[in-house]
Amino acid sequence: MSVAAFLGTSDDALLGRLTAASSFDVTTAQRDAWRESIELLRPALAGVNGYLYLEFEVPRLGSRVDAVLISGPAIFPIEFKVGESEYPRDAVNQAWDYALDLKNFHLASHAAPILPILVATNAPASHGPWAKAFSDGVRPPYCCNGSGLASAIRSGLALVDGDPLDGEGWERSTYHPTPTIIEAARVLYSQHSVEAISRSDAGARNLQVTSRRVEEVIEESRMRGDKSIVFVTGVPGAGKTLVGLNVATQQRDEESPTHAVFLSGNGPLVAVLREALIRSDVARAKAAGEKLLKNKAGQSVKQFIQNIHHFRDAGVKDTTNPPVDHVVIFDEAQRAWNRAKTSDFMRRKKGLKEFDQSEAQFLIGYMDRRADWAVIVCLVGGGQEINDGEAGIATWLDAVREHFPKWRVYVSPRLTDTEYAALESVQQLSPTSVVPDEAFHLAVSMRSFRSERVSEFVKCVLDLEEDRARGVLAEVVKRYPIAVTRDLDVAKEWIRDHARGSERYGLVASSSAMRLKPHAIDVRVKTDPVHYFLNNRDDPRSSWYMEDPATEFQIQGLELDWVCMTWDADLRRTANGWGYFQFRGEKWQRTLQPERQRYLLNAYRVLLTRARQGMVIFVPPGDQRDASRKVEFYEGTYRYLVEAGVGVVG
Repeated sequence: MSVAAFLGTSDDALLGRLTAASSFDVTTAQRDAWRESIELLRPALAGVNGYLYLEFEVPRLGSRVDAVLISGPAIFPIEFKVGESEYPRDAVNQAWDYALDLKNFHLASHAAPILPILVATNAPASHGPWAKAFSDGVRPPYCCNGSGLASAIRSGLALVDGDPLDGEGWERSTYHPTPTIIEAARVLYSQHSVEAISRSDAGARNLQVTSRRVEEVIEESRMRGDKSIVFVTGVPGAGKTLVGLNVATQQRDEESPTHAVFLSGNGPLVAVLREALIRSDVARAKAAGEKLLKNKAGQSVKQFIQNIHHFRDAGVKDTTNPPVDHVVIFDEAQRAWNRAKTSDFMRRKKGLKEFDQSEAQFLIGYMDRRADWAVIVCLVGGGQEINDGEAGIATWLDAVREHFPKWRVYVSPRLTDTEYAALESVQQLSPTSVVPDEAFHLAVSMRSFRSERVSEFVKCVLDLEEDRARGVLAEVVKRYPIAVTRDLDVAKEWIRDHARGSERYGLVASSSAMRLKPHAIDVRVKTDPVHYFLNNRDDPRSSWYMEDPATEFQIQGLELDWVCMTWDADLRRTANGWGYFQFRGEKWQRTLQPERQRYLLNAYRVLLTRARQGMVIFVPPGDQRDASRKVEFYEGTYRYLVEAGVGVVG
């Protein structure tokens, strides 16, 4: 509503409208807080032209801004902490987050100056002058008490110029949120759909389209009595896991014939998502005045997200009966084990000496036991195999062709691209059993929402396409900063300077980066991903401390807002291309096996595509006094990154 309309409406009428629009039970305390906020806004807005929106919804954060003032060219998100006598860091970060969410995801806010205000009504004094705006036009939150709100608004307006915003048009503008995988899982698990959390702009492959197409295949298979396998591909960070979680959410009813279960062999991802959902359920119950024990919350969460190996072991234990599920979703299906690793595991751990199947063949066979219908959804990342025995997606296709020819195969046409290493296997399938559909490919990264070409830049760097990398980077850095340095302290300070609000940052390193120890980075000390990704900034085990690095194994499938990427001598740029090394004993030894080289290159691909908003790369300077850290081990990599256009800091 206009500010004039707000000032002309009674408190009771405003409270009535807020209560009617609320999606939760309104307590007396909430009504009192609304009333005091309204009473503070009235004198503060006297003589101000513009529009005011109370309880403005922020979809990605699953919350609402207490008030948003649109006046002149500026946007003022205002957060009230009624009765608060200080300015808690969490409250300041909350104000930051609201401002950044509007800037990044609300179309009409992209170009506008944004000036967030935190009002702690009983704080003793107000903030000083407004802090300088960042390059994107967002200023740090102005902290004031109740009596300082009018001054905060007027002094903020004096700092901005330009054409006034259309307040009514601003309200109608589209919101294109790009959540983290943890945020998305929380929203989806709360029975929302992917429409509530995904971008809908024409420039991005719509998650809704892919999700709906997968659901159509499920329903068609049920109606026809088919057995179908679907391959969903996508660039790093495009939202493949979101598609899987969304389908599992929409098919969550265990009584439904199309009930689906989400399976992943990525232990850290399963652990982090489960813990995030459990904590969210407990917190939601607490906010409602109820008590929910973690182990109780965990029971339903564990049914929603399962470890693929537990699912597999159930089929090994019972060799005749089919699974109860008609639909299973395999996340990161390219990481399924090959025949040699699966057979070795079954022999050593299960006592099955004659077992001679790949993991993919066994899992399809397990679902094939169903006499009626079944659907397998494989979420596929290209160039993501990082461990011994990970067979790639070709093993699934070969298993279908050799052992389950009656299964219908739905593929993304991009499955034949080089990074999936599946061209020959696709070509060998019977054309009558294959259904190609572009809807099964997610072409645009959602992780790096500031620049959709980050994964393309990383691919160019790792493919040694220096000129092309330089051209792509010139576009990327307009909104997604990337820097390189030889000083780890400079790298950490760069990260802290760029991160705002509750944006999460952390240190990452290759699992074979054994000579970072002189820089106090020891990859042999296993980082707990739950602490790393979920604990608060006061916990030394959290990513925010930048002490414990996450390796490719802990961070694959997850993400941070800002990444400090450390590049050791295990992967080196040489005159002849990449040099691949493994540290054994007291020295580096060259890695010659093509498969091991591919795993190492993919490890760096994973690490270089984990940041949503920007990254700094630390390449150690080396030390000629240390034979394991010679300067030349690192110099080629550093020069290569600089020549590819990465800016130097420090």
